[in-house]
Amino acid sequence: MNINDTIVSQSTPQGVGPTAVIRVSGKNSIDIVNNIFPSKDLNKVDSHTLHFGSIIYDKVIIDEVIISIFKEPRSYTKENIVEISCHGSEIIIKKIILSLIDLGARTAEKGEFTFRSFLNGNIDLSQAEAVSDLISGKSENAHKIAINHLKGVFSEKIKILRTDLINLSSLLELELDFSEEDVEFANREKLTNLINEIDDFCKVLIESFKLNNAVKDGINVIILGKPNVGKSTLLNSLLDDDKAIVSEIPGTTRDLIEDTITIGNNIVRFTDTAGLRDTNDKVESIGINKALEKIKDSSIILYVFDLNKTNIKSVEIELSEDYLQNKNLIIIGNKSDLKVESIITKYFEKNDFIIISSMKKKDINKLKNLLNQFIKDNIIDDDCEVMINERHYNTLINVRKSIDNVKENLENRSNTDLLALDIKYALDNLGQITGEVTNDEILGNIFSKFCIGK
Repeated sequence: MNINDTIVSQSTPQGVGPTAVIRVSGKNSIDIVNNIFPSKDLNKVDSHTLHFGSIIYDKVIIDEVIISIFKEPRSYTKENIVEISCHGSEIIIKKIILSLIDLGARTAEKGEFTFRSFLNGNIDLSQAEAVSDLISGKSENAHKIAINHLKGVFSEKIKILRTDLINLSSLLELELDFSEEDVEFANREKLTNLINEIDDFCKVLIESFKLNNAVKDGINVIILGKPNVGKSTLLNSLLDDDKAIVSEIPGTTRDLIEDTITIGNNIVRFTDTAGLRDTNDKVESIGINKALEKIKDSSIILYVFDLNKTNIKSVEIELSEDYLQNKNLIIIGNKSDLKVESIITKYFEKNDFIIISSMKKKDINKLKNLLNQFIKDNIIDDDCEVMINERHYNTLINVRKSIDNVKENLENRSNTDLLALDIKYALDNLGQITGEVTNDEILGNIFSKFCIGK
C-alpha cells in the first residue's frame, strides 16, 4: 500500500439499498471531490460539517448527495476524509467511484482506512483488531468486549506494564555499562514484583482465550440421550423451527444437526445427535460415534430422558457413563404432557432436574432461562470485559516464557546480561500486541481479514 495515495471505497454493504456511503481519504481527498461537487468549495468549509448538492462529472448529473467533511487530523485516519452519502443504486455508486478514480484516487485495499488510522497513531494494533471484531460481533457479549478493546481497556494496561518494564530495563542496561564496578541500579525487589504482576495479568488473559470462540461463534450445547426421548423435537422447540426430522422410528437422527439462537447476551449453538444405544446399523453407529466425539467440544450437555419410559435406576445408570463425568450437565425429563408416574416426577424434582414437554413447547422458556443462568454461572460472566484472540494468545504465551526465565534468573542471582536479554524478549512480545513492535507479515495478516471500506 502506498499510504500517500488518496483512496476511495464504498463503506456500506454491497447491493442495492436506500442509501450508500462512499469514503475518500488522503491529503488530496477534498480537492478531488471538489472537482465533482460544484455546489460549494469544500476547502473553505469547516471540518465536521455536512453539505447538500449534486455530483456532476463530465457535465452529467450523477446524483444528489450529502457530503461530510473531516479535516486532518480530526478524522478516523488522521487524514482529510470526505464521505459521500448517495442513493444506493449500484450504477450511481459505481459512477461516483469511477469519477474519483479518474481524478486521481485509487481503490482502497482491505482494511486500508483502519490501517492508516493505526499507522498515523489514532489507534494501536489491538484497537484496530477490535474494529474488525466490532463489525463481525453477533452477540451482546461479543459487542461489549470489542467495544472495551476499541476503547483501549486491554492495550492501556499492556502499555503501562511495558513502560514500567522499560524503565527497569534501562537501569539494567546501565548496570551493564558499569559491570566492572559491580553495582545495581535496578531494584531487584521492585523488578520481581513487576514481573509477578505481568505474569498474573498474562495468566488471566490466557485463561480467557478458551472463551473467545464461545463468544464469537456460539456456546456449544449438545443434546444427548437414548433414541426416541425427544431430542430432535427439543431442538425444533428451542429453535422454534422444524430443523430436525421427527419420527417415532428409533435411529432417525444419524448425523449431527446444528443451528444457533441468541439466549441472553450470548449466541448458543445447539447440536442434535443420534440416540445413544448399541446397534448393528453401520450408518447409525457412525452417527453415535460422532455424538460421542462432539462431547469433547461441548460447553454444556442437555441430557434428555423420556419420563414415560424410564425409572430411577436406569437414570442413574445412564448418568454414570464415563463420557458424562466432569461435564456441565443439564438433566431434562421430557414428555411431561403424557402420563408420568409420580415417583419419577418426584425424583426429578428432588434432584433439580428440569421437566418439560418439547412437543407441546411447555417450559421451553424456563429451559432457556435456566441455560442463560447456567452460562453466566459456569461459562461466560456478563461482566467479562476483556477476551483475547489467537494472535494475542500466542504472543502472551511467549511473554510468559520470557517472564519465567526472568524469575529463574532473579532467584539464581544470574548475570545482569541474561536478565536484560529475557526482559527484552518480554518487551518485544508485549509490544507486538499493541503494534509498538511489529512486522509486515503480522500487519498483512491482520488487515487482510477486514472488509474493503473499513
